[in-house]
Order: sequence, then structure tokens, then C-alpha cells
Amino acid sequence: MKKTSIKHLTFAHQACLRGLEFYEIEIRFLQERLEEIAAGNTSREVAEQVEHFQNQLIIHQEQIDILKHRVKENLDKLATDIKLSENFIQETTVTEANKIASDYQDEENMFNEMRRFFNRFATQWM
Repeated sequence: MKKTSIKHLTFAHQACLRGLEFYEIEIRFLQERLEEIAAGNTSREVAEQVEHFQNQLIIHQEQIDILKHRVKENLDKLATDIKLSENFIQETTVTEANKIASDYQDEENMFNEMRRFFNRFATQWM
């Protein structure tokens, strides 16, 4: 059976939470820029793009909230596993931690791609 360090998992989860907090701050910043663009441009083309990016920001915020919840649940499960089984954690807990890490990476990649498109849009209309 493969061994997994509890320190590694908790460090990875804490890093994930810090990353998610960063993206929440970034969402607020992008929202402010989006509002500036919307206030300064009233064309239909801009309004459609503003709505598109507003929807993207909402979706990303929801995904961040879901990931934060999953991380906290997994941290709680790690603590419970250790208490109940004398310093051993269940394989399902490790599997879920690995899935969270993968989902975090996917969210990070999608967010960065959205931000690149947003920055192109903002450069054009600011």
C-alpha cells in the first residue's frame, strides 16, 4: 500500500486555500474593471461581452466556493481518520484529496484562460 504523508496533504490543502483566496481577490478586481468598461461603453457589442464576462466571473466564484468547501471537508475527514485509526488515514480520503488537487488545477487553468480573454477585451474597450 502506498504511503501518503499527512503533512503533505495538509500543506497541499492550505496552498490550495491560499490560491483560491487569491482568485477571489482577482474576481473582485476583474469585476471592478468590468464595471468601468460597462459604464464607459454602451454599445450592444460591449454589453454582450460584459454580460459574458460577468457570467464567467459568477461561474468561477461558484467553483471556488465549491472547491473551498471540499478542501475544508477533506481536512476535517483527515482529522477524523487520524483520531479514529491511530495515525492512519483512509485511502478514500487520500483519493479525494488528489481529486481536489486535480480539480483545483483545472479551475486555475480555466480561470487564467478567461483572464487572458478578459484582458484582451479590456485593452480594446478601456
